[in-house]
Amino acid sequence: MSELRRFVRVRPHGMMSKTGKIIIDPKKPVINCTVIDLSATGACLQVSSPAELPKRFEFLYAGVKKKVQLLWTRGFIIGVTY
Repeated sequence: MSELRRFVRVRPHGMMSKTGKIIIDPKKPVINCTVIDLSATGACLQVSSPAELPKRFEFLYAGVKKKVQLLWTRGFIIGVTY
């Protein structure tokens, strides 16, 4: 099966943290997530409850905060683009 993505996905490995944070509102607690994989244009994340996520939020990973858009959800796995 061929890969249709424009950018290669990479999985966190070695010393790289697999934990990210979802920031919905600066006044609300952050939501911890597990980073499944990353690419130059998006990420695949595992969350504890996808029902509480808005269409747009901020994603903090490895000291970098990005504005993201929720693309899809499959149970507790979500796809975002930045």
